[in-house]
Amino acid sequence: MADSYGENAPLSYNKYLRVADLIALQDCLSEPQHHDELLFITIHQAYELWFKQILHEIDAAIIQMNEDRLAAAARTMRRVVEIEKLLVSQIHILATMSPINFLGFCDPLNLVSGFQFMQYREIEFASGLKHESLLHEFREDEFAYGRLQKRFAAPSLADAFYGALQKRGLDAPADELSNEDSQRPEERKTRYDKRTRTVLEIITHFEERYEEFQLAEALLEHDEYFSLWRSHHIKMVERMVGTKRGTGGSEGVGYLRTTLNKKFFPELWEARTYLDTKHGAGGCPFAKE
Repeated sequence: MADSYGENAPLSYNKYLRVADLIALQDCLSEPQHHDELLFITIHQAYELWFKQILHEIDAAIIQMNEDRLAAAARTMRRVVEIEKLLVSQIHILATMSPINFLGFCDPLNLVSGFQFMQYREIEFASGLKHESLLHEFREDEFAYGRLQKRFAAPSLADAFYGALQKRGLDAPADELSNEDSQRPEERKTRYDKRTRTVLEIITHFEERYEEFQLAEALLEHDEYFSLWRSHHIKMVERMVGTKRGTGGSEGVGYLRTTLNKKFFPELWEARTYLDTKHGAGGCPFAKE
């Protein structure tokens, strides 16, 4: 630190946050320079910083679950949810651009699809939504592909959650790789049913399983708000370019709409289907099927 800032110089706000470097990163490329391009860059660079923070918190939550610190993990995931709420609000700033002004710099620069965000895919992988087809989209980008390969191979939030429940005596089989592409349908179905029953037990007897319940709810909210961000992003894109093919040759809104039903933790949602006020006295209705 002494070499960088001077041996006796105080560490100022600008030096600590490298403000000079930060505000120099918004390099507009349109010719002539387009007024709205700065907004587009600023919003998306802010996304990337928040995505980085979300990944940092997810990594921490996985460690906390592995250490059986479920209350701490729930608190960590609540922070992720608050960030995602901010992301949902932030996307509407882009809507202050008119469609013709948006195209004024996007078309000449041939900007790629926003859903090719590397860290966006990292969040999906780290949360448990893993498909090799998505990994292969980044094969031409050595930096992104390397990061995504690591995320793809590492245990996810879903793996850590169900592993933690198993440690607490609940029947929630975890798979170290939540890669749905590589597992037989009958294996997925058996694991899915057992996990759903376990979640049903937790949300029915939430007082006895309070820590597990709080963590399950925080994970559900993470799933919900990330999905809301997807939805708001799609509406913003449609507002700007309609349903035509997206910039950079992507399939545009038609493809984006297919992502709306993606869930990180489908068992947390499915369990609600079988919830019954008689569960405590009469046994689990799902288990009787």
